[in-house]
Amino acid sequence: MAEFDERLNVSWWALRVGLGLGPISTGIDKYFNKLADWSMYLSPLATKVVPVGATTFMHAVGLVEIIAGLIVLSRWTRIGSYVVMFWLLGIAVNLVTTGMFYDLAMRDVEIAIGAFALTQLTTVREQQATVRSNAKDMPGSQFAETR
Repeated sequence: MAEFDERLNVSWWALRVGLGLGPISTGIDKYFNKLADWSMYLSPLATKVVPVGATTFMHAVGLVEIIAGLIVLSRWTRIGSYVVMFWLLGIAVNLVTTGMFYDLAMRDVEIAIGAFALTQLTTVREQQATVRSNAKDMPGSQFAETR
């Protein structure tokens, strides 16, 4: 099997770093509100359903985002990018239900598509790593170690 194409590898790293560090940085900012006043993006429907105040809820959201970003950057990239994808789709639904911020909702859907692309690239990388590992163990393989 051919090696993972270097151009795809660069794309994989760009998505992995961006989708790992992005949620971490915005998650941390949920505690400091330097990038935005995050509670203004919380849907009135959510404030009625959630049993805590907006600030407390946004702190919990920030914690989830930090954890999701760390998972993307860990050896569980595929799982983490699925978490980020579904999380972003949830945020988009929340934004649409505010009755405004449709542009931000669309942006989050587009980033979720990027997270899905990362899951697919990660799957291919993992499959090729498994094939290479199995090929090294087979006698007579071009990957077999010479002794």
